Amino acid sequence: MRCPFCGNIDTQVKDSRPAEDHVSIRRRRFCPSCGGRFTTYERVQLRDLVVIKSSGKREDFDRSKLERSVRIALQKRPVDPERIDQMISGMVRRLESMGETDIPSKVIGEIVMESLARIDTVGYVRFASVYKNFHSADDFDKFVAELRPTALRGE
Repeated sequence: MRCPFCGNIDTQVKDSRPAEDHVSIRRRRFCPSCGGRFTTYERVQLRDLVVIKSSGKREDFDRSKLERSVRIALQKRPVDPERIDQMISGMVRRLESMGETDIPSKVIGEIVMESLARIDTVGYVRFASVYKNFHSADDFDKFVAELRPTALRGE
């Protein structure tokens, strides 16, 4: 592992333990060249995934993009950060276990929507507003109306 301070490629692992999410390994490292200490996280990756965009463009799956979009949707919401990490790890495991290496972005978006709907309605609506490309307040009204129980809609 390259030292982030001096660039030395010969760093030493001083301590390894499971991370809080129990899906990754946290390693404390030391650089003998500059004396710098830093932490790395190691995750199991079952296969290399490729995202097929709606335009047909292909790009490597990036867990950090998925994590960033989920965290934005849940920003300032009362959801435990550990719960968010577990949700993201679950989504990635689900994608990896689908058996396909090429995954349409639409499938990823639906999985994110499903997961968000289970843990926070506001985060779900926030993500949906971007994912479904809402253009006006009417789009929000229609979407939120679908979330309400039938009795509240007057049916």
